Amino acid sequence: MMEILSCKQLTNKKCVPCEGGVPRFSAEEAAEQIKHLSGWELTHDNQRIRKSWVVTNFLAAMSFFEKVAEVSETEGHHPDLHLVQYRNVTIELWTHAIGGLSENDFICAAKIDELPIDLKS
Repeated sequence: MMEILSCKQLTNKKCVPCEGGVPRFSAEEAAEQIKHLSGWELTHDNQRIRKSWVVTNFLAAMSFFEKVAEVSETEGHHPDLHLVQYRNVTIELWTHAIGGLSENDFICAAKIDELPIDLKS
């Protein structure tokens, strides 16, 4: 069983390099862990997590993506970034090498949640 961590515990961790061979969260473990992240949801049969935001404008979206890119590079774990209609931002995370969710995905999600974002009011 994977250890379920608080948001603070996740942000204090560092992603570990993954070329496969790391444990994958079960659907039940993923459902428990996602409860500690605000606004993230399980998708693709509990194999991915996703969160969406509506930002003020196109430049706010690009600025947020740049900050996400910096965190992602630092962690060595890269999400899919989606921008639709110039201000609808969605981020999707999963560990490609294992075809599902690892602790790295939740670490990155928690760190992304700490980033400043200019939301539409």
